[in-house]
Amino acid sequence: MLNGLWLGFFIVAAVSALAQWLIGGNAGIWAAMVESIFAMAKLSVEVMVLLFGTLTLWLGFLRIAEKAGIVEWLAKALGPLFLRLMPEVPAGHPAIGLITLNFAANGLGLDNAATPIGLKAMKALQELNPSDTIASNAQILFLVLNASSLTLLPVTIFMYRAQQGAPDPTLVFLPILLATSCSTMVGFLTVAFMQRLRVWDPVVLAYLIPGALALGGFMALLATLSATALASLSSVLGNVTLFGLIMLFLIIGALRKVKVYEAFVEGAKEGFDVAKNLLPYLVAMLCAVGVLRASGALDFGLDGIRHLVEWAGWDTRFVDALPTALVKPFSGSAARAMLIETMKTEGVDSFPALVAATIQGSTETTFYVLAVYFGSVGIQRARHAVGCALLAELGGVLGAIGVCYWFFG
Repeated sequence: MLNGLWLGFFIVAAVSALAQWLIGGNAGIWAAMVESIFAMAKLSVEVMVLLFGTLTLWLGFLRIAEKAGIVEWLAKALGPLFLRLMPEVPAGHPAIGLITLNFAANGLGLDNAATPIGLKAMKALQELNPSDTIASNAQILFLVLNASSLTLLPVTIFMYRAQQGAPDPTLVFLPILLATSCSTMVGFLTVAFMQRLRVWDPVVLAYLIPGALALGGFMALLATLSATALASLSSVLGNVTLFGLIMLFLIIGALRKVKVYEAFVEGAKEGFDVAKNLLPYLVAMLCAVGVLRASGALDFGLDGIRHLVEWAGWDTRFVDALPTALVKPFSGSAARAMLIETMKTEGVDSFPALVAATIQGSTETTFYVLAVYFGSVGIQRARHAVGCALLAELGGVLGAIGVCYWFFG
């Protein structure tokens, strides 16, 4: 699947560039595409350098958590749930604890913590995978849920809006929470359908229903807070949780007689191997995305969508937010650039800017996640992972548009 997808990016880019050259007379399109290839190769290395430090840091703290028994405890607590959702993963396996830590970090917007933990979880799942190159059901479920971007505190979106002068940076908090819930629900149900998971099992419901009620209660509580209090809570809670997680690992490790410094260094050394394995996959995917963008294929698609929406007689205001949605599956940096550009062009509190911010906070860089997570363990055949992840992405985008019309339309 990834082979065909990667080749398809280049083919679509070539067709788009050929049309611009022969029909539009834009001979410079070829130079722009070649320049993009080298720029993306350079960016791949820059991204890897930035990710390298984070991987080293969090793999070190994660080794402390493993030796302190935290991961094992999480695995036991969630064993009954994952035994039904991931039947090929033995009860109490370390992968379950790592998956839980990854989801918790993603939910709190702690991306720097989530990625290395997620890579560690994918490696643990690969140890149970009978194939070296074909994704297992458990790996697919984990990746799709990870790519669905369930975020409870989208602090970075608040920061972007504040930088652009928004009087209420947290205005999109609840829309993002609702939209990202749509994304995660679609991703989970799609994988459950493909893998015939028993979602109505009493044990599964015993875990999911309290979680849904807790989320609803949390949303109701936040809805009673003022914008200032909500912004302050979001920022403080995210940072306190991040540092608190570090201190939790250190304190429990020390109490259980773990040599925390030696354990940290031991785990941090794994960052070298992970970085070495990731770079080729990053270069391959980012260069393909760069060519697709430089060819003008994305702009052409946006114009087509606008004409279709007008033909259907629908409101077209949301179309101006779609650049963020179109590039988000491929590149997080490109999506951020599109979001900021929309805010500057349309106004930070304009409808397109609010939709773009909600999309940015409720969707994930699907192909980046595929490349990094599967690339780190050598998976080449993703099976239904790509389709399910893209449906989750679509669910998030449609949810964001619908919720924004509900809140701001």
